Amino acid sequence: MSELPLDPFLELNNRHPVEVGPALAMPTLARLVSMAFYAKGYSAPPGFLVVFDQDAPYDNANFQWFKARYPCFAYIDRILIDERSRGLGRARALYDDLFVVAAAAGHDTIVAEVNSDPPNPSSDAFHAALGFAVVGSAFLPHRGKTVRYLARILGPSHFAGGP
Repeated sequence: MSELPLDPFLELNNRHPVEVGPALAMPTLARLVSMAFYAKGYSAPPGFLVVFDQDAPYDNANFQWFKARYPCFAYIDRILIDERSRGLGRARALYDDLFVVAAAAGHDTIVAEVNSDPPNPSSDAFHAALGFAVVGSAFLPHRGKTVRYLARILGPSHFAGGP
């Protein structure tokens, strides 16, 4: 994403606090992108994916949950697709690219969290369709929500875009 301006991603991120957390300032988004294992996006309408691997210096409760349980992983921190281009395959294309990049780097597990309270049925359906399975859950008192932790093991079919 370094070749794309971050302003549209910041605005998109900050329109969705329930899904991705509190609003960010530009220096925070720039820091997240700079320490990401994978960060890619579309400019107009905006959409982006930010992923950390197990070695990232990321102080986040969800990331730390995975770090305590998995020795090697790629953690999907945030995926956002502008409402104007949802349903066009952009999120799927970003994930498919991530699967290839992660496998090439030696990662065999992709992990993420999805809100369960408040619910996020579209994210649940999307991740289920891509072969993610629930591996845990947690209540996050500082955010007042409950999340489900998901994992997908990469196998031979990830190169064909399948689950």
